[in-house]
Amino acid sequence: MSQAYRLTAQAEADVAAIADFIAADSIDVALKVVLALEDTFVLVATQPGIGHAREDLTNRPLKFWSVYSYLVVYDPASEPLTVVAVLHGARDVANILKDI
Repeated sequence: MSQAYRLTAQAEADVAAIADFIAADSIDVALKVVLALEDTFVLVATQPGIGHAREDLTNRPLKFWSVYSYLVVYDPASEPLTVVAVLHGARDVANILKDI
């Protein structure tokens, strides 16, 4: 059986940075957020059409799904589904996506 999803190196780094940032205040909350992100990766892998296209952020065929204050950015047409990035919604997402 093939893996349902994969994270790019950027997405892996994003999740690690999110966990480290939150863990500085609460390891329990960091774990809760990381588990919610992992659940979302499985969800979008099994139902890739559920996300939202954001033409205001990118012209690439990516979809977005919110988890707390974060945006899971993924390619719904990839096999296995590829999570491109996990970004805080307050960041300049459009500019960041230009570089990845």
